Amino acid sequence: MPPAAPGSPAAPAMPVRPAGSAPRTPTGAPINPFLSRDPNQKARRLARALVSDLVVYHPDKRQEGLQNGTLKELFADEIQKSWEEYGDQIGPDVADAASYFNDALNDILSDGQKIF
Repeated sequence: MPPAAPGSPAAPAMPVRPAGSAPRTPTGAPINPFLSRDPNQKARRLARALVSDLVVYHPDKRQEGLQNGTLKELFADEIQKSWEEYGDQIGPDVADAASYFNDALNDILSDGQKIF
């Protein structure tokens, strides 16, 4: 027997999601946050990824900066390049309006210290 045609009484009702929206949990949060199109969430994720890369690629420099209190000076060039990439990807409006990049620098690079 062929399956019931969509919309017929025998066809199961399929939930309809607006085009371009991410699947959500019962609480309304996206099942996979990377599917979200929220520019603030994208900016926060990108900032954290860029700063995490600094830590991964320069662990000795980071340790030295934490010990000597010279993170800003030691990472000035890397931070500038990451900031430019951040602004290019999310746009200057969001980059300048939110503190996501500085928050990531403080949380990740400076290990929770409010340096940036």
